[in-house]
Amino acid sequence: MKRRDFITLVGGAAAAWPLAARAQQAAMPVIGFLRNSSPDASTNLLAALRRGLNEAGYIEGQNLAIEYRSSDDQSDRLGALAADLVRRQCALIVAAGNAAALAAKAATPTIPIVFVTGDDPIQDGLVASLNRPGGNVTGFFFNTGADLESKQLELLREALPNAAVIGVLVHSKSSQAESDIKNAQAAAQALGISVLILNVSSENDFEAAFAALAQQRADALLIAGDAFFTGHVDRLAALTTRQGIAAVHGLREFAAAGGLMSYGASIIEAYRQAGVYAGKILKGTKPADLPIMQPTRFELVLNLKTAKTLGLDVPWFLQQRADEVIE
Repeated sequence: MKRRDFITLVGGAAAAWPLAARAQQAAMPVIGFLRNSSPDASTNLLAALRRGLNEAGYIEGQNLAIEYRSSDDQSDRLGALAADLVRRQCALIVAAGNAAALAAKAATPTIPIVFVTGDDPIQDGLVASLNRPGGNVTGFFFNTGADLESKQLELLREALPNAAVIGVLVHSKSSQAESDIKNAQAAAQALGISVLILNVSSENDFEAAFAALAQQRADALLIAGDAFFTGHVDRLAALTTRQGIAAVHGLREFAAAGGLMSYGASIIEAYRQAGVYAGKILKGTKPADLPIMQPTRFELVLNLKTAKTLGLDVPWFLQQRADEVIE
């Protein structure tokens, strides 16, 4: 080979490398993450989502890019944020919470959507059924319905045998607000106690709700399983501590942050599994062929440090039943 031919060959190949690199970068799949909360409230959930994606062979920054969109608790912005992800031609959208999932579905009938929600996806029209979701939507359903609220109230009553009035914090903008109230009222009636319904529509309503809780002399508090409250677990736990109120929530993170107890499924596991589902879809599986996932295990977590602060002597039998005790 002549020297000039060799230089031309090498030069041509070298010139092609940047183009190949750009083509490879362009081919990297991009997924969207949509949530009706502040970005800071999603840190632990995103870490779990990335773990699931990693298990499926996708690593952010290497062979996957993620576009993040948060509405800062302004649900009326979700539609525009979802539309923006569609315009950016995301290969898939992960929707955190029911409002985000509904906004994503309204924005696109074709781009796959993987949701994590505590609201009934059939009742809200997200999917046709749990086993055969149909369409472009699938995901994880926390199933935070009547049975879970009944169990949470029962646990509160066991921790506070003399409790007569229990407050129920409800997100009034949730599509499940009415059923949350009915479920709590039915469960309370079965236990022979009264409930005080506290409706909040935004984070700005928290202080007034807790003030009403104190004014009405409620003995304890149940926080409904809405995605809105998930984004404010730390603040809600701090408010219960400040007000000296025994409270239960569905997420372990609530008890870890200083709430008295939690009973429910792991939201971290839900987002990990959502990541696994997202990976399967990126590899070609259709969302319609992936049944809606549901939790198989519910955990009771007790914070005895908080109990001591509240002056509560948590019954030994309840401590023995706990999956985790924070001391």
